[in-house]
Amino acid sequence: MLTKYAIILADGAADEPVASLDGQTPLEAARTPNIDAIVRAGRIGTVRTVPKGYSPGSDVATMSLLGYDVAKHYTGRAPIEAVARKLELKPDDVIFRCNLISVIDGEMRDFTAGHIESEASQQIIATLNDAFADAPIQFHTGVSYRNLLVVKDQSTLDTVCMPPHDIPGEPVADYLPKGRGSDLVRSIMDQAREILASHPANEKRRKLGLTVASDIWLWGQGIVPILQRFRPRYGVSGAVIAAVDLIRGLGRLIGWPIIDVPGATGFIDTDYAAKGRYAIDALNEYDLIAVHIEAPDEAGHMGDAKAKVEAIERIDADIVGPLVDALKSYDRWRVLVAPDHPTPVNTKTHTADPPPFCMAGADIPAGIVDARFTEADARKSDFQVERGHELMDHFLRR
Repeated sequence: MLTKYAIILADGAADEPVASLDGQTPLEAARTPNIDAIVRAGRIGTVRTVPKGYSPGSDVATMSLLGYDVAKHYTGRAPIEAVARKLELKPDDVIFRCNLISVIDGEMRDFTAGHIESEASQQIIATLNDAFADAPIQFHTGVSYRNLLVVKDQSTLDTVCMPPHDIPGEPVADYLPKGRGSDLVRSIMDQAREILASHPANEKRRKLGLTVASDIWLWGQGIVPILQRFRPRYGVSGAVIAAVDLIRGLGRLIGWPIIDVPGATGFIDTDYAAKGRYAIDALNEYDLIAVHIEAPDEAGHMGDAKAKVEAIERIDADIVGPLVDALKSYDRWRVLVAPDHPTPVNTKTHTADPPPFCMAGADIPAGIVDARFTEADARKSDFQVERGHELMDHFLRR
């Protein structure tokens, strides 16, 4: 009998106790009746999405949640985003993530350059391509601060780069690229700084009192990975709703169509309700729909506990609730809610601590009556998944 599946990926929703929330985590402070109902009707637990030795990024964590062993398949963050943008790449191309950032007094003040608008970002990237026209590199625009750089130099694969969101407020000089190939990477960053100093897009931002994109930051490099398609692997057709290239790229790599949603921004102002509506419609065509929401992660990076609580509540009310109601119209269904990693508002960066998850639906036994979707209740459960890529087997297993 056909089963319908829904996965809600609440990026970075897990956290730690926050003083401004009376010592609660955002999940504990948030009103989440729909997710809590999933916990009580099914199972809750924790999942180690980031294997030991890997940086706690959404690339590694989400690849695990989608059922793929990071140790076998992960090659870097940037190449996954390149797949999302359908870039024409050669086997020896190395793809870097290229953030537009703001460095003030030598410190990483904003790894998003004030969430620079895409139009200004595109202008800056176009200027950089003109400036490096004779070099074996090519910049590619993305959304807001999230851009890419393709380098035709395999030595840069060995360069050790630090994710900029992991060093808020830190002196950037302590975290510059190191190792083989780093001279080239640093040179590109140095030249870009000089170009950005007087760029018209930045001059306009200065006049408006907005954060200036003072630098580029190169990181997350790799070559394009090859993943087995999801349907042959699990016998289930799927599609994904996501505004950020990383998740869209992972979807393309496993053969999932990308469903575009008007108003989906990849930020805290995203249209939650529209994502819910499009997810419900997708159930008519696909066995499984995965919905990714970046907002909790962005709020965590901002250190804004209130915004994170609001994002979690919107996910519960506008996505989880309507989607579960729609699932119940089918004879068999299952739902999974799973943050990829914690993004604590206290530190404004990711951690590798296993986040909570919950699932309910056909043949999943009922859980603890008084449990909620919180980190503490998840840790009390006897359902602890140590190898993150195995969670998908638990979810789809009949």
